Amino acid sequence: MSTQNFKSDAGQSDLHSQSSVIVKAGDLNSFVRKVLLAAGADERNATRVAEALVSANLCGVDSHGVWHIPGYVKGIQSGELNPSAWPSILRETPSTALVSGNWTFGHVAAKFATELAIEKARQHDVSLVGLVQIHHIGRLGEYVELAAAAGMISIIWAGGFGSKLPAAVPYGGRERILHTNPIAMAFPALDGPAMSFDFATTGTSGVKVIEAREAGQPLPPGSIVDKDGNSTNDPEAFFQGGGHLPFGAHKGYAFMLAAEYMGRIFTGSDVYADAARGGAIFGHSGASICTYREDLFRPADDYKRQAQSMAARIRAIAPAPGFKEVLMPGDNEVNTRAERERDGIPLPPKLWHTLTTLATSLGVNDF
Repeated sequence: MSTQNFKSDAGQSDLHSQSSVIVKAGDLNSFVRKVLLAAGADERNATRVAEALVSANLCGVDSHGVWHIPGYVKGIQSGELNPSAWPSILRETPSTALVSGNWTFGHVAAKFATELAIEKARQHDVSLVGLVQIHHIGRLGEYVELAAAAGMISIIWAGGFGSKLPAAVPYGGRERILHTNPIAMAFPALDGPAMSFDFATTGTSGVKVIEAREAGQPLPPGSIVDKDGNSTNDPEAFFQGGGHLPFGAHKGYAFMLAAEYMGRIFTGSDVYADAARGGAIFGHSGASICTYREDLFRPADDYKRQAQSMAARIRAIAPAPGFKEVLMPGDNEVNTRAERERDGIPLPPKLWHTLTTLATSLGVNDF
């Protein structure tokens, strides 16, 4: 692979220009895999993480894509992330399991746990799999979409990220105590994409706050508060003692707590914490994966036809002023994936420079 495979969206090769660097998905996948191998990952894990990160960028969820590579490499070098470990089952029943990620890449552990949940639900109608001793598991939507493709309805709750380094304030509070605590769900459809959603229970993600600060841009209203608990759109206030706000005021706050209960308290992830592993954010984190068959109460074809009919009715609604069309949850990701698979993935020049500099420092030069 040559550097000629990468270009800016203005047709320039200057990585420090204001234009995005456009990278084909296959080339980016190969690049990520080589970097992770050079950093100490084994072939199996490097391949899986490259798949997950590039998939996130393809879907337009850039906050969970290749932006994280420097952090993973740092985690490998510090020992908080074991790049060649593989998940294992700590305990199980026919329909449940508690999985340890053994401190490897979270993407590896989460896919292992999701596939286990699917298989158990296939045999016993419903399943519940807990996940502990994990690092960053990436875009939750990937896992519920995987379940939907297998004819399963699934929901994932993740929490515990704020045990040592809280980032979010509770509704009505000014002090950090929780974190972005994401949730995701997906429902299979007949012909089109699954109805799926994946979002933080805060007004915005931590990565987007960092990006807004670096770009000198304001955050959307209702995203963060300053150190005194006042709502602000200045990203700098977050780094001066402020915190994330729950989305939807008290309603999002309830979901944030539910994710904390299901992700950390229910799984017992604190019990499996290791001071030398996971780092400040992921050391106490955990997740619950609830999965059940689409045909649990009615034939699968009947369920899918009605699900498809619901989606068609929603998309047929006349758009409100300022909107081009009414979308189902998950449509944006599907549309963005199709566009980026065709045209390539746009990356900020600063990020691409950081990644290629990191690659060179690890002895990876063939990109």
